[in-house]
Amino acid sequence: MAKTSFRGALNLIIVLFHTVFIVSCSSDDNEATYKPAFSHSPPIAAEKEYIFGVHPLHNPQRLHEVFSPLMEYLSSRIENVTFKLEASRNYGVYDQKLYAKRFDFALPNPYQTVNAVKNGYKIFAKMADDHNFRGIILVRKDSNINEVADLKGKIVSYPAPTALAATMMPQYYIQSHGVDVMKDIDNRYVGSQESSIMNVYLKHSSAAATWPLPWLALTRERPEIAEQLEVKWQTDSLPNNSLVARNEIPDDTIEKVSALLFNLHKTKEGKAILHSMALSAFERADNSTYAAVSRFLHTFSREVREIE
Repeated sequence: MAKTSFRGALNLIIVLFHTVFIVSCSSDDNEATYKPAFSHSPPIAAEKEYIFGVHPLHNPQRLHEVFSPLMEYLSSRIENVTFKLEASRNYGVYDQKLYAKRFDFALPNPYQTVNAVKNGYKIFAKMADDHNFRGIILVRKDSNINEVADLKGKIVSYPAPTALAATMMPQYYIQSHGVDVMKDIDNRYVGSQESSIMNVYLKHSSAAATWPLPWLALTRERPEIAEQLEVKWQTDSLPNNSLVARNEIPDDTIEKVSALLFNLHKTKEGKAILHSMALSAFERADNSTYAAVSRFLHTFSREVREIE
């Protein structure tokens, strides 16, 4: 009996030993299976959105058609940055946004450029083709307007009081040719370049002031309208529209944007973007580039009217 009890106890000890060994091995296997893994990859940087405001070169719909491809081009080539185009329904609204620093980057006209520098922006580039930054005055071919003096007592349409090439420069031209703009003419500010042109086409005005780019676009897209109009007079030129950035924008970001803009004319995609703008290239600029604009604004304010 004692021998039998001893063997039974021994067998029990062996069974317990094997059970503990198996559980121990299973536990080790589970720990190996569920051992956490740690990644050494850095976290993805949050994407920064920059608002890009273009002054009313065109109506808002056309502005998006022309400039959205540029926003996509910049966004796809600068890491962790996107550019969002913002159009404004008229010059007054755009001016308010610009001077309140709503835009991170902006493409203002030269008059707005001078004011933007006073309101926390720095100039870093401009549109090339300064010969195109001039005012033109359109009349219907069937009109009896042949001399500037024929505008006396007539309605003349313009985009806005603060449009430099399309309003101020034509008004200065008219003034310098013996017609008092503020007394002898009924000035109508109609909101956009296209509206100014359509006013003379529809005979709502006797003449329309604009600048070459909208006129060239119209001749391509609506030749039946352009056929009934003619450029009667054109002004001298000034430096073209600028590109500015808020003073707080990092210099390295501005340099990346600049490098892409200055090389647009060297790539197939870039050339297509420039073609839609009727532009050959972008080029470097700074405050000194617009000294001639400041001189013109001073003369205009003295001889024509105070600028709003």
